[in-house]
Amino acid sequence: MRAEAGERAAAGRGRLRGAPDDAALAVAFLTVLPVRARHGTLERAAGWFPVVGALIGALAGGVRAAADPLVGPAAATVLALVALVAVTGALHQDGLADTADGLGARGDRERRLAVMRDPAVGAFGALALLAWALAVLTALAQLSPGAAAAAIAAAAAVGRWAALLHAAGASPAREDGLGAGFTPGAPALLAATTATVAIAGAVSGPLAGLAALAAGAAVGGGSAAFVRRALGGRTGDTLGATVAVAEAAVCLVLAGVWRG
Repeated sequence: MRAEAGERAAAGRGRLRGAPDDAALAVAFLTVLPVRARHGTLERAAGWFPVVGALIGALAGGVRAAADPLVGPAAATVLALVALVAVTGALHQDGLADTADGLGARGDRERRLAVMRDPAVGAFGALALLAWALAVLTALAQLSPGAAAAAIAAAAAVGRWAALLHAAGASPAREDGLGAGFTPGAPALLAATTATVAIAGAVSGPLAGLAALAAGAAVGGGSAAFVRRALGGRTGDTLGATVAVAEAAVCLVLAGVWRG
């Protein structure tokens, strides 16, 4: 028992020493920023995803707040969305479009997975991107600059947490690709959940934060169940799609809560 306790303590110290590299890898993976991580692993870096998401959302929220007095809430929200997509390299929007095209394709699972690998955006993908943009735009444009900034930060954090729930709830649909290579461990999932709860509560308030968490959990769990039936499991595209859908869901939920 003492040997096992010593091994657990050593593992804990190893995770602490590797935390800076894991955080850097999370930034490098989720954004276009030129950050280098020498020894981090994606499985451990997943614990930092909501924190990085909150920072991404804070950047977009800052654009919304700064531009609002100059161009009005609608145009400022568009600029915020441009910033959100630009800093992430459209990573999640690409996954949303590919997933929508795959799910819209006729045929069996193999046919759908093949369509998802096609880099061209089809009609279903274009409609999904339009729906995402309109949902986020209409939700945020009705909020004050401060509330909109808070909503974007919460949505970006919760969206990345929802993707981890998606990964935990669905096995890979293929033997290769990001869906197969990305399996966050229990410590990372616990860290991500703790961070998401803290972020959602801090930026949205306790009740609104709980509503945001519920929306993210519903999207993460619901999307995992859906892709198990439709595709046989998760892929890198479905992970990205989960982030985008959860972001929109959180923005809509928070707009509804705060208007009420």
